[in-house]
Amino acid sequence: MFANFDFDVIRRALPYLFLDGMAFTLTLTALSAVGGIIFGTLIALMRLSGQKLLGRIAGLYVDLMRSLPLVLVIFWFYFLVPYIGQWLTGASRPIKVGAFASSLITFIMFEAAYFSEIMRAGIQSISKGQPAAASALGLTYGQSMRYVVLPQAFRNMLPVLLTQTIVLFQDTSLVYVVSIPDFLGAASIVGQRDGRLVEMYLFAALVYFTISCVASFGVRQLQARIAIVR
Repeated sequence: MFANFDFDVIRRALPYLFLDGMAFTLTLTALSAVGGIIFGTLIALMRLSGQKLLGRIAGLYVDLMRSLPLVLVIFWFYFLVPYIGQWLTGASRPIKVGAFASSLITFIMFEAAYFSEIMRAGIQSISKGQPAAASALGLTYGQSMRYVVLPQAFRNMLPVLLTQTIVLFQDTSLVYVVSIPDFLGAASIVGQRDGRLVEMYLFAALVYFTISCVASFGVRQLQARIAIVR
C-alpha cells in the first residue's frame, strides 16, 4: 500500500499547509472559543436569571443549535449572512461578508450553545451561600456574578471548556465543505493538484491527531493541578 508513498510532496507543501492552512484553523478556533464562551456565558445567565421569558428564549436557542448538524449550520450561515447584512444595512444587494467572517459567526453561534451548558453547570456548582453573602454586602445581581460567582465557576469549568475547545478545533475542518482553505482544505488542494490525496489526507489526520492528543494531555494535567489546589 505504501510502496509508492511520496513523502516529498508533504515536505514541499509544509509552508503552505502550516503558514496558511493551520494558521487559519488556529485563528478560527481561538476566536470562536473566546466568542463562544462570552456569548455562552450570557446565555447561561439568561437561563439562570429567574426571568421566565429570558430563560425560555435561551433554552430554545440552546436546544435548536444542539439539534442541528454543524455542517448544516455552516451552509446556512455561509449563504444567509450576506442577506442579513443586506437587510441590516439597507443595501441593494447582498453584503460580501467573506469566508472567514461567516465561518467565525457560525462557530461562535453554534459553540455558544455548548459553552453555555458548561458555564451553567459551573455557576450552579458554586454554593448558594456565596451569592447570598454578596447580596448581604450590598452587591447587585450583576456585581455578584461578575466578582464572586463567575470567576470561581470559570476556574472550576476551565478543563471542560478547554476540552470543548479541542472539539471545536476538530470541527473547524468542516469549513472545507464551503471551500475555505483551512488546514484540511489546504491539504486537499495540494493532494488534488499533485494527485497525492492519500499522502495529504493521512498527513492531515496525523497532524489533527497529534495536536488533539497533546492538548488533551495538557488539559488532564491542568485538571489534576486544579484538583490539588482545591
